[in-house]
This record gives sequence, structure tokens and C-alpha cells, in this order.
Amino acid sequence: MIGIEGVSKWYGAVQVLDGCSTRVARGEVVVVCGPSGSGKSTLIKCVNGLEPFQRGDITVNGVRVNDPATDLPKLRAHVGMVFQHFELFPHMSVLDNLCLAPVRVLGRSRDEARARAVALLDRVGLQSHAVKFPGQLSGGQQQRVAIARALAMDPVCMLFDEPTSALDPEMIGEVLDVMVELAREGMTMMVVTHEMGFARTVADRVVFMDKGAIVEDAAKDTFFAAPATERARQFLARILRH
Repeated sequence: MIGIEGVSKWYGAVQVLDGCSTRVARGEVVVVCGPSGSGKSTLIKCVNGLEPFQRGDITVNGVRVNDPATDLPKLRAHVGMVFQHFELFPHMSVLDNLCLAPVRVLGRSRDEARARAVALLDRVGLQSHAVKFPGQLSGGQQQRVAIARALAMDPVCMLFDEPTSALDPEMIGEVLDVMVELAREGMTMMVVTHEMGFARTVADRVVFMDKGAIVEDAAKDTFFAAPATERARQFLARILRH
């Protein structure tokens, strides 16, 4: 579903991605982790063309992201993206946030989009909040709305960029529960996160990054039981200490 081959990126003279290569199969869940500033968020934003890159190739569902002929808005319409900060339209109700893109981009009727939105809000446990505005919801509720909004486009895969890092500890669980359910339903997912409990529960593979490079790319059980590099061992020792 997602192929990343030798991707490198620079901001001016500063290299932020260094020859990154990995693949995500259809229905696979890959967690991308590593210290702050290691290039995780930059890599995942390259997958749907939100960040340009100077070297390498990325394909999503057979479409080459960095081909000048690629229609990036069309590609993004089929790749769900959930950000750290919910990015909901504050002046629109929850229901309207979900209906806007399916109507404008996919050409669905308002009634069809509304029916799909209501079903998705029910799926994430928020149907009773449909007429509220984002500012009337907790952070965890807003992030669940953001996930439902991404699902409203019927994506072929989902990208998550640290979806719980802006949340209070009590709200993290409700968002992770939705993500766990998505994974169990077979959604292809690439998730940048520090939530190692989530990784241990649902990830098929773990990609560990440091200084812009992929240092390890291993099956979940292998990564947690016997990481191959000292850098990954140090990272796990710190993040799992408590």
C-alpha cells in the first residue's frame, strides 16, 4: 500500500531525512517512533505530499507521490491524515466538519454525506455531539471527530502524526481505543507515536528513527524483546522506565 524508497529531504543545508526506506502492506499497522527531532513527522507528511522531498520515491496504492504528473489533491482524498492538533473548522458543527469534504471533493449528496457522518460519529462514540461545535468538546472528543472526518472520505490507508501528544492523559485512552478498533478491522495504518502500549497491542512492525534515518525496521515482538541497535535499546529503556 505504501512504499518508501531512499527518501532524503533537506531544509536548506540541513538534512532532515537520510535515505529512508520501508514498506507498509495492505492491512498492516506500522508504528514509527524515535526521539524528538528524528524526522518521524516529516517522513509521514512526505507520504501524502504535504512535505516535498529531494531524493527517493514514495508510492501510495500504486501512485507515485513525487511524480510531477500526480494529482496530489486527488491522492490526499484517499489517504486519511490525523494531525497532532485536530485541525477542525471551529465555526462549523461536528456534523458539518464531517460532511464538507465528501460533498465538495467526492461529490456526494448532502443526505448521503450526512448519513455516513452520523454512522461514523456513532462508531467513535460521539453521535450525541453532532450539532456541537469543536470548542464545546474535550481534546479527546475533538481528536475522535478528526478520525471520523478522515474516515468519511473512505480512505485506502490512514496516517497518524502523534495523534495523542496534545491530549491530557485521561483523554489518550479514548482516542487509542478508536485506533485499536480501526487496526483490528484491517485498516492500513502508519502511526507516529510515543504510545508504546499501543504499539505493543496492535502494531505489526515498528520503525525506529534517529537523526533523520531509519535505524531499525522490525517486527513488533522482535523490536521490544531484542532491539538490534544500542540506540534503540537506550530509547526503549528511557521510554519504558515508568
